[in-house]
Amino acid sequence: MILDPRTPGAPGRRAFLRSACRHCLALGALAGLPALAAEAAEADDGLLPARFVRPASDSDEGGLWALMDREEARLRRSPLTLRDEGLKAYLAGLVKRLAPTHSPDIRPHTVRMPLFNAMMAPNGMMIVWSGLLLRAENEAQLAAVIGHELGHYLERHTLEQMRSARNHALAAQLVGLIGGWGSVAGQLGLAASMFAFSREHESRADRLGMRLMKRAGYDGGQAPLVWENLLAELRVTGGQEAGQRADIFATHPTTAGRRDELRQMAGDGGGELGAERLRQAIAPLRFGWLQDEIKRGQYEESLVLFDRMVAVDGQDTEARYARGEVYRLRDEGGDADRALADLDLASQAKQPPAETFRSLGLVHQQRNDSAGALKAFQQYLAMAPKAADAGLVRGYLTDLKP
Repeated sequence: MILDPRTPGAPGRRAFLRSACRHCLALGALAGLPALAAEAAEADDGLLPARFVRPASDSDEGGLWALMDREEARLRRSPLTLRDEGLKAYLAGLVKRLAPTHSPDIRPHTVRMPLFNAMMAPNGMMIVWSGLLLRAENEAQLAAVIGHELGHYLERHTLEQMRSARNHALAAQLVGLIGGWGSVAGQLGLAASMFAFSREHESRADRLGMRLMKRAGYDGGQAPLVWENLLAELRVTGGQEAGQRADIFATHPTTAGRRDELRQMAGDGGGELGAERLRQAIAPLRFGWLQDEIKRGQYEESLVLFDRMVAVDGQDTEARYARGEVYRLRDEGGDADRALADLDLASQAKQPPAETFRSLGLVHQQRNDSAGALKAFQQYLAMAPKAADAGLVRGYLTDLKP
C-alpha cells in the first residue's frame, strides 16, 4: 500500500463535492497500444505466479477473502466511489497491460479522496485515490504505482498482513476505511497498522513493479519521479529531512531511500510515457479533484503541486485557476497580486471554469476594485446562473452597484 505520508484527517474536515459528470473519453484510450506478449506466456516467464484460485470458504484464507468481498460491496455503495465508466475502463486497461493473465481477477475502484494513496486486497480489489491520479504526470508514473500494488498482490503480502492480525473483528474495523468513508481522521492510522508492509515487502513490490512496467514498455525512469514529486510537497512544510521523518511507519523504507533505489532499478530508462492517454482519462473529473485539493487547506503543499502543473503546461487553465484560488485564500504578502495574475490568465482561456470569475471578483473586492469585481461577478452568474452560491454573488452585485 502507498499512503500519503502527511498527517491524515485533512479530507475529513470538509464535505467533498459531488463527483463530476460521467464521460467516456477514456473508453478505448488504451486501444492501439503496442502489442502485448501472449497471455499464456506470462505465467511461464518466471516473473509472475499463475492466477490465484479462490480458497475454500471454510479455510482461513477463504474467510479473509469473504471479509474483503463484503468490504468491496460497501465500497461500491460509498458516495465517495467514482462511477465514471471511462475512468474504470482506463484503469482496467492499464492493469491488463501490466499483468495480462491476472487482470480478469483484478477490479480497480477509484475513490474521491485528495491524498496520494493506492492499495490492493487479496481478493483482487484495487483501490486508487483521486489524489494519486491528480499527481501522476503521465501514464508511466501511474503504472509505477499500480505496478507496485500489483507486486503486493502477486506476492500475497496483504494476505500475510491480514493473517498476522488474526483478529477478524479488528480486521473488519480496519478494512472498512479502505474506501475513505467513516472518520478518516480518527481511523486511518488504525488501517495503516494492518497494512504496514515490512521493508522487505516494500522493496520486493518495488522491484516487481519496476519489472512489470518496463516489460509493458513504460519508461522506468518515471517511477522515482513519483517519489521526487511527493518529496517536494513534503519538504515545503517538513524541511529537507521530511522524507526520512514523515514515513507512515517505521518499517517502511524512507521516501528518499525508495526514490534512490528506484533510480538504480530504472537504469538508463527509456520507454513510453503515455501523458496524453492519462490526461484524457481524467479530464472529465480533474477539475473537481483540483477543488478537493484546494479544500484540504494545506496551501503550501498544494502550491508545490500546482506550480509543477503550470510548469509542465503553461496553458493549463484549470491549474492556473487552482493556484490563483490558493493564493487568494492564503492571502499573505503579495498573494493578492499573484492570485490576480493567475486568474486573469485563466479567464482569458477559451473555456475557463466559471469559478475563475467568482474568484476574480473576490480578489478585486480584496483590492477595493469595485468595477473589476462587478464585471467578474456578472460574468460568473452569466456562466453559472444556478450555482449554489449564485444568491450570495447577486448580493455582492447589489452592494457593488452605485
